[in-house]
This record gives sequence, C-alpha cells and structure tokens, in this order.
Amino acid sequence: MTFRAAVITLYPEMFPGPLGVSLAGRAREEGKWSLEAIQLRDFAADRHRTVDDTPAGGGAGMVLRVDVLARAIDHARAAASNEILPVIAMTPRGRPLTQARVRELAAGPGVIVVCGRFEGFDERIFAARGVEEVSIGDIVLSGGEPAALMLLDACIRLLPGVMGAPSSGTEESFENGLLEYPHYTRPAEWEGRTIPEVLRSGDHAKIAAWRKLQSEVDTRLRRPDLWERHEGARVQSASGARREKRDVDQ
Repeated sequence: MTFRAAVITLYPEMFPGPLGVSLAGRAREEGKWSLEAIQLRDFAADRHRTVDDTPAGGGAGMVLRVDVLARAIDHARAAASNEILPVIAMTPRGRPLTQARVRELAAGPGVIVVCGRFEGFDERIFAARGVEEVSIGDIVLSGGEPAALMLLDACIRLLPGVMGAPSSGTEESFENGLLEYPHYTRPAEWEGRTIPEVLRSGDHAKIAAWRKLQSEVDTRLRRPDLWERHEGARVQSASGARREKRDVDQ
C-alpha cells in the first residue's frame, strides 16, 4: 500500500523539498509514498485568486478564507477515492505533535496537510471539515510548510521498508515516553574524553541497564514534563496490574 500525502499550500514549489532526498526521496521513487502539492489559489472564486480577507472584528493581518479552504480540502479528499485520509492543519494553536500520533498516521493510508499563512485559518473550517489542529512546538513560523515537512518526514521514515533496520524506529527518543540514551563510537579516546567503560565491556545486560538508567536520568533532568507523564503512566500500569491480580485471586 502506498502512503498518500497531499499538502494544501500557497507555495507548492516548497515540496517535496528535503523529502525528495535521502530515505524519504528513495522511498518515494520506490513507490512507498506519494505526494500531491495542491495550490490553494486554484480554489479561489475570483479572477484575482484571492484566498484571504481581513479579520472579523478588526486587527492586523489577513485570515485564510473558509470557503476557499473547504474547496481545497474537498478536492484532496476526492482525489483519495475510497480512502479516508485525516486532515491536519499545521498551526501553533494546535495540540503538540507526539511520536504516538505520528505512528498512528504512518500506520494509515496517508494524510492531508493544510499549511497556514498570514494570521491563520477561519475557525469554522475545523468543525466543518473535521480538521485536526497540530503544532510542532511553542514557536511561530512564517507558514505551515516547514512544519508540514517535519510531520511528513516523521511519518515516512516509519513506513515499512524505509529504514534499514526495523529496530531503528523503536529505540529512539519518545518511543517509550523517554529521551534516548547517549551514543558513542570510535575513537575510544578523543581529547582526553573516553567512551564509558560499560559500553566496551561486551556485557549486554550491563549495557542495557546503563542505557535505561541514562535515558531516565536525561529525561528527568532535561524534560521534566516527559518524566512526569512517564511516571504517571508507570504508576497507572502498576495499579492496573495489581487490580487484575486481586480479581484473579478472588
């Protein structure tokens, strides 16, 4: 099955961009995923191809029109024929993108990504077309295109056969709710700094324990928000296991 990606944008020339090289580019050539860059202006109703208008209630900037957006989304959905693709709008007002959500998208038939510009989207489009709002972080970009590239790259690398080693996608930051452990390679000593001895020991059990500990320490120090969620999930899982055991004992 080919993963279908459609991007609605005012700058279709920005695609595939970096997705045309390396793993993603090779996967596209092999037919593992496809890309359609859709020019939003093609769905404007006037001769000037207008896609935006002034904010209701006043204020600076311009807002993308709901009628133009709807026609573009309807076109992208129709092009997917019988496949139902989620529609995602890249916006700083959206929910933070997570690796878990990326995995869900990568396991599906594809995705339609809508790139914001100016002051953003007319709010009515989200409910009217079931559009999911997604943010890549607490930053503001000139437009949603760089964010869309990030989203698609995250999905494409998880498609079957894209990465060389299947384990490459599992032993990484965020896959188990923690940051990944630190890595080292040759030379064993560089500018007086050495590779930790445990990694040179050949003792796989000790190496696994060291990596787990480093992952936990780094997450706790660098991303306390992740650590809090991880600990909460662990406690909840342990509590559920205890309840199941009591039910069996009874």
